[in-house]
Amino acid sequence: MSALKIKKGSSKHSAYNLRPNFSDVQETHTVAVLVENEPGVLARVIGLFSGRGYNIDSLTVAEVDHEGHLSRITIVTSGTPQVIEQIKAQLGRIVSVRDVHDLTVEGKSVERELALLKVAGSGDKRVEALRLADIFRANVVDSTLESFVFQLTGTPDKIDAFADLMRPLGLTEVARTGVAALARGA
Repeated sequence: MSALKIKKGSSKHSAYNLRPNFSDVQETHTVAVLVENEPGVLARVIGLFSGRGYNIDSLTVAEVDHEGHLSRITIVTSGTPQVIEQIKAQLGRIVSVRDVHDLTVEGKSVERELALLKVAGSGDKRVEALRLADIFRANVVDSTLESFVFQLTGTPDKIDAFADLMRPLGLTEVARTGVAALARGA
């Protein structure tokens, strides 16, 4: 206690307040980054995440403007609101980055992912796998006497739900592209 009988950190206006005002809530955000298509840009962007211990849940990269030599990197990441803001600010400081958009904050967006799922089985399990694939609008892109390969496009949650239903039926392998996202409207 001090001579004035005031505990340190007891007031929001105290010079000794050591309690952080940060949120502990983890949020998932989809960030679209427009970058110059040149060697090393992806390494610098990914280096930003790995150097600071940030996690990437999904990463998709493709050239979107051949004449302007621009690529779009779509990153799904999670963290506290302060960490997300720090990620966006640091991405904006990279020289080759042209634009950073947090699609989660800026409004509604459309997110899709492509997955290929191999399901091995016979008899009733095979019939059940085809029935579920029809419900989820998954296409059979390869078939043998022992297995199917399904192609499914949708939200990550839809793909997770389909994979969960296929596990007891003989799901053996999954390949996913990662999230591609665009903001809705003009």
